[in-house]
Amino acid sequence: MKAQDRVLQSLGTGRILGEVREGIGWITFNYPERRNAMSLDMWQGLGAVAEAFERDPGVRVVVMKGAGGKAFVSGADISEFERHRADAAQKKSYDEIAARGHAGLAALSKPLVAMIQGYCVGGGLAIALAADIRIAASSSRFAIPAARLGLGYDYRGVAALARLVGPSAAKDILFSARFLEAPEALRLGLVNTVVEDVALDEAVSAYAQRIAANAPLTVLAAKKAIQAFEGYSDSAAADEIAPLVLQCFDSEDYREGRRAFLAKRPPIFQGR
Repeated sequence: MKAQDRVLQSLGTGRILGEVREGIGWITFNYPERRNAMSLDMWQGLGAVAEAFERDPGVRVVVMKGAGGKAFVSGADISEFERHRADAAQKKSYDEIAARGHAGLAALSKPLVAMIQGYCVGGGLAIALAADIRIAASSSRFAIPAARLGLGYDYRGVAALARLVGPSAAKDILFSARFLEAPEALRLGLVNTVVEDVALDEAVSAYAQRIAANAPLTVLAAKKAIQAFEGYSDSAAADEIAPLVLQCFDSEDYREGRRAFLAKRPPIFQGR
């Protein structure tokens, strides 16, 4: 390890790892036994590592990846839902904790790259959408299965998806809750590049090093300009959608979706 390379400490959890190597900040989702499903402590750790990399002048670019080779992030840790996200009131508390992770990624002024291998699902896809660039292995699979669980998907996440792939494709992804293979994700613009699994590490490292070698102020100006152009946040629209999302979390269908998932059976939804 070179003198400027280091491992971040005090992230509050071993399920989020932070490391700096040659000007690249690496964020690893380290929960492979659950396919890197996001637990509450991981959301807190994600915010902490993102904030640390933003403050670090030695970090030129940030890369997110999943441990274990089977998933980037397979969504939220649904096993926690009965304790932490069982209704609309608990959702609010859960979201306040998760918001630190989302806010940390959103506040990064440095380029953010998602290195995707295996499953990239639900909240994991939302994390990947926060990246500026997404590079996927050919084995990657993408989905937002909210409609199979009965939960609501917040406005900002839907807007980010629709902005990237277009309204029609976003509706297909959300309504059907189906899985997309890597070639289709590339065709829709959900990812920038697809490479063979064995080439993923090398491809992402080389790409991140290329960015890190470029002029930081030029890269920053470009990122800020494109963010301003994209400007999809609409508080009035978000306020209109929020009650519909909360209605999902207080529904019998959401309870049925959780029970069915844990029992590994198809859910039976009643629309109430």
